Amino acid sequence: MAICLIFEAPGMTQAQYDQVRADVTGDRAPEGALYHVAGPTGNGWYVIEIWESQEAFDRFFRDRLQQALQKAGVTQQPRFLEVARIMQP
Repeated sequence: MAICLIFEAPGMTQAQYDQVRADVTGDRAPEGALYHVAGPTGNGWYVIEIWESQEAFDRFFRDRLQQALQKAGVTQQPRFLEVARIMQP
């Protein structure tokens, strides 16, 4: 079942986001990721992703993302929601 990841990181900068992204994926979506949206907030950064499954995200987190977040000094953890429907135009 697909999941939605919501990651809000007060204090995170675009430079940190760019560093993490470059370390883990560059401009290619990792296996199991369906959508990735990111941008600034009034006091930090956000990322919203849709993944094929929790297992796909967990594998990516364990194998690549966790180390890149630590390297960039990012300690926030994402929230997850079950996805009931994905609609596209």
